[in-house]
Amino acid sequence: MASRISELVLDCRDPQRLATFWCAVLDFVVLHTDEDGSVEIGPREGFGGLQPTLILSPSTDPRVAKLPLHIDVNATDRDQDAELERLLALGARPVDIGQTGEESWHCLADPEGNEFCLLRARLS
Repeated sequence: MASRISELVLDCRDPQRLATFWCAVLDFVVLHTDEDGSVEIGPREGFGGLQPTLILSPSTDPRVAKLPLHIDVNATDRDQDAELERLLALGARPVDIGQTGEESWHCLADPEGNEFCLLRARLS
């Protein structure tokens, strides 16, 4: 037996805004909104499937450093260049974390500056 990741929690200033962004990026839906303002998003089939859900938790604490964990995403129905265009149109922005330009991935940030990477391989 083993454990598996069921949820990822991301502290943020505006959970609704990030829920809208990440739902569009991942083709997720809002599964639950808590009284404290937290928003859980996930696959249409809900919690407990193969993909973890993402909980966007409101926080006013200032971020003083880069997050030690970031999300990697892969396109599912288009090539990497087309997916990059789509993500930029949704509000992602390129970030420079010291890449050389030879990488097979793109480093991006969500609307609150959380870094994530768009990888080359297409997943089905």
